[in-house]
Amino acid sequence: MSYKPNKIRDYGAELRLFKNRALIAFVSVVIMTGILIVNLYDIQINQHQNYKTRSNSNRIKVLPIAPNRGLIFDRNGNLLAENRPIFNLEIVPEKVKDMECTITKQQQMIPQITTKHIEAFEKERYQTRRFKSIPLLTQLNPKQVAKFSVNQHKYPGVSVNAYLKRYYPYGKGLTHVIGYVSQINDQDMKKLVLEGKETNYQATQDIGKLGIERYYEDLLHGTPGYQEVEVNSRGRIIRTLKYVPPIPGKDIVLNLDIDLQLYVYKLLNGRRGSAIILDPKDNSILAMVSSPSYDPNSFVHGISSETYNALLNNKNRPLVNRATLSIYPPASTIKPFMSVAALQEGVITPNTTRNDPGYWRIPNSKTKPFRDWLRWGHGKVNVSKAIEESVDTFFYQVAYRMGIDRISQWMMMFGFGKYTGIDIYEESKANMPTREWKMSRYHTPWYQGDTIPVGIGQGYWTATLIQISQATSILINHGKVVTPHLLRATIDHSNHFDFQQANIEIDTTMTGVEEQYWNIAANGMRLVNHGEKGTARHSFKDAKYISAGKSGTAQVFGLGENGEYNAKELKEHLRDHALFTGFAPFDKPQFVVTVVLENAGGGSTQGAPFVRKVLDRAILGI
Repeated sequence: MSYKPNKIRDYGAELRLFKNRALIAFVSVVIMTGILIVNLYDIQINQHQNYKTRSNSNRIKVLPIAPNRGLIFDRNGNLLAENRPIFNLEIVPEKVKDMECTITKQQQMIPQITTKHIEAFEKERYQTRRFKSIPLLTQLNPKQVAKFSVNQHKYPGVSVNAYLKRYYPYGKGLTHVIGYVSQINDQDMKKLVLEGKETNYQATQDIGKLGIERYYEDLLHGTPGYQEVEVNSRGRIIRTLKYVPPIPGKDIVLNLDIDLQLYVYKLLNGRRGSAIILDPKDNSILAMVSSPSYDPNSFVHGISSETYNALLNNKNRPLVNRATLSIYPPASTIKPFMSVAALQEGVITPNTTRNDPGYWRIPNSKTKPFRDWLRWGHGKVNVSKAIEESVDTFFYQVAYRMGIDRISQWMMMFGFGKYTGIDIYEESKANMPTREWKMSRYHTPWYQGDTIPVGIGQGYWTATLIQISQATSILINHGKVVTPHLLRATIDHSNHFDFQQANIEIDTTMTGVEEQYWNIAANGMRLVNHGEKGTARHSFKDAKYISAGKSGTAQVFGLGENGEYNAKELKEHLRDHALFTGFAPFDKPQFVVTVVLENAGGGSTQGAPFVRKVLDRAILGI
């Protein structure tokens, strides 16, 4: 048997392989270490500020602080809208060992805590961190606060906390002017985002929804402050690092006189209608009342759906501002304005006289006649007597000769068919009819017969009360047009009711009208109140001042063939609206008073006595 020697191991080859592997491993370690060092350098040095900021953002929170809302005063310094503290009963869940027992005891102590309150609390409890305070009952009265305060030591984690909320001390009397604030909803937030204002409202719960509160929201809201706080990993505040106080909203002063406002509101006494008092020197609004009304305070804390639906479905429409939104045929209140236009256009002269037999018919036509309110007519009348006695047939003829094009052009200069620009958003421009409007609306041309009722403020013509009031002021000021306005001034926060009145600029002026024509129209209005046959002479008999006015009876229900109907036989909502606009004293007017009483009947029998009482109050203080 032959011998085979063992394979000799090549130690040299293995050593070389080991060295190569060790070298590769070493190089890999060096490269990885280098990468690690580079990354550490990048993180620690290059990105230090970035990670520091991110770390601080987890550790430091910026909490916005809502500003106090500005106050609202009347011209005499009476507070119309204020911020009052409200008291909420709140619970911090993590500090309460037995929640069910605690809530039961609170309910026994304050029976006003209902099942709905508990359900709302539980819902919010599961959506909120345990260390945050959650309201169980809001708007505690003083008795409830006192009862809890005596027993507070028995209930750890339960407390009464105070917050400021809007309050309107005059309630229903000012709702449609002041408006109200209410909780910000999704629609409000979308608008704020579009306007780039959402950051200004991060800590704010309420926003102006109506009237002055809405129109001057930017002035009243103020600028939020903030505090930087350090929090732990659970979000609990450990300490405050920085505090920047909010800047309260500006206080604003309105032209309103609260005594006149409440007096007018009391006179309306819940009837459907509205009234406006303005100073014709600058068209500042001294009072603006819409009736019936509602309490704005119920909206501040969140109105129930049942209560809101009751207001929404109320046949008397208390939610509508009748002074600026409701539209009516302006009726005979426009006759002085039509007179100025007709005189200037040469359609009539100061000496033009016409016979009124009680009706008027379009020349050379067989259409039925347009009747006067006085069945047997007024006899021979000129423009002054036509205004004094409100002669319809005189103005039928004026309308026929002027035509709708000139009528609409002139009446738009008096402000009809346009927004007045009053400083609340709730306004309608109503309708001053034109040929183009009728074609667009009804797809039919304008007929000659359409023009005739426009001459006495009927037909397709509609207006708002604020438009009639402004037109009266334009006549008084011989064509000067000034926007009716509620704002008088703004006040930076101080202890003194001291302010400078804002400058009022004339918007436009109706130039070219002869002075005598303005005086003829105004004198006709004086005769309405003080003439031998003035339609409002009985209401202004024995007045201690000279005034001027014009009544209007806006038809809701069409006349029959004989031009008459018995109002007592009609349902109330079909009866005429009573309108009246007047001013006093005649020589130096200080007040323009305009009123509409819905379905009340004649303007001279219902509107005139109302205006007399308001002027007595404004001028004589009685």
